[in-house]
Amino acid sequence: MKKYAKYGLLAAAFLVGLSGYSQNRQLDNFRSPDKNGINVFEAPKDTVSTFDGVKVRVGGSSTLQFQAIDHENSGAVELIPIGDNFNLATANLDLDVALAKGVRMHLRTYLSSRHHPEPYVKGGYFQVDNLDFISPGFLEEAMKYLTIKVGHMENNYGDAHFRRTDNSQAMHNPFVGNLIMDAFTTEVGGEVYFRKNGFIGMFGLSNGKLNQAVSNPETTGASILAKLGYDGQINEDLRLRITGSMYSTSKSAITYLYSADRSGSRYYLVMEDTEASTSGNFRSGRYNPGFNNEITAFMINPFVKYKGLEFFGTFETASGKTDAETDDRTATQLAGELIYRFGSSENFYLGTRYNTVTSDDPSGSEVTIDRFQLGGGVFLTKNILAKIEYVNQQYDGYDTTSIFHDGEFKGLLLEAVISF
Repeated sequence: MKKYAKYGLLAAAFLVGLSGYSQNRQLDNFRSPDKNGINVFEAPKDTVSTFDGVKVRVGGSSTLQFQAIDHENSGAVELIPIGDNFNLATANLDLDVALAKGVRMHLRTYLSSRHHPEPYVKGGYFQVDNLDFISPGFLEEAMKYLTIKVGHMENNYGDAHFRRTDNSQAMHNPFVGNLIMDAFTTEVGGEVYFRKNGFIGMFGLSNGKLNQAVSNPETTGASILAKLGYDGQINEDLRLRITGSMYSTSKSAITYLYSADRSGSRYYLVMEDTEASTSGNFRSGRYNPGFNNEITAFMINPFVKYKGLEFFGTFETASGKTDAETDDRTATQLAGELIYRFGSSENFYLGTRYNTVTSDDPSGSEVTIDRFQLGGGVFLTKNILAKIEYVNQQYDGYDTTSIFHDGEFKGLLLEAVISF
């Protein structure tokens, strides 16, 4: 653990040292990593280009939590003792580069994460909003509405992934933890967007692989992604967004939609056995329905913001199976967040989230997991956020041999976030 902490603190110091260089560099068609990026979903499509040569934006983030959580179960499997203390400091390094008019590259490296204390690349992409680099005015009318993304990247399934914590990038998440069934994956592929008058459509294809390799070509097929929705400012006080998304693959050596996040959950060692380690058991508190070889998932996300009050919802249903199973199983997730932001520039907020998952578990039982979160935060500057959260998560439907039988964890977390 001392080694992990050393990596985290060195990474944080490195990022702080870079902040003076990076914080004033803004790019076109870019979601800001600080407070200005809150309630931004897909990167905006700017109507005016500011490109005047290659520009490199160096940014990053660093977070630290204090955890005071207790857990318990029926005693069928002994839980690891956990106390009140600090978690590993996590850090990201971001490189965003304007390469040409309307052409941008993004690369994110996890400098320190729960699962990997050593640095490794999360992924990156090439984004095109203008084709003048081919020929001035090439497809100019079409590119007013089109965006093309290609890379080994975070795939755009649902809207919840825009609000989730991505390792140390926790500025846009009003809570400390992500959803129970945390839909997030990074696969090689491409996405094409059409946006006009508030309407948005997206179609994408990926190779369905988290870890890239040319071996065993017959085991994994393409994944299909799609999104359709509307995002509009109805009047000065009211904004409405609603989208529906789909992710589907009919053949995979192993699907990763609910297990691809290798940075780890925020609830360290909850509901783990006595042999657990922080890095080895890095998905504590999450649920993976285990659709290992086939999966089709749909997510609907409404978002409403009226003055300082906002609601974000998630309805998700996923079905699939492993090759050893004959019939599909189903998992359903519901989540609702109510946030109130106040202060002269909405620098303070209070919020609550209820999240529940009901699933045909691989064990053969129908299980239910419920989570209640209550929290708040204050932006000390647009780059510094302090949060507090109370969490209570309960497990139901697991048999007496499961570590989750009559399981529950609850307690407080404090989190400090720097992002620039």
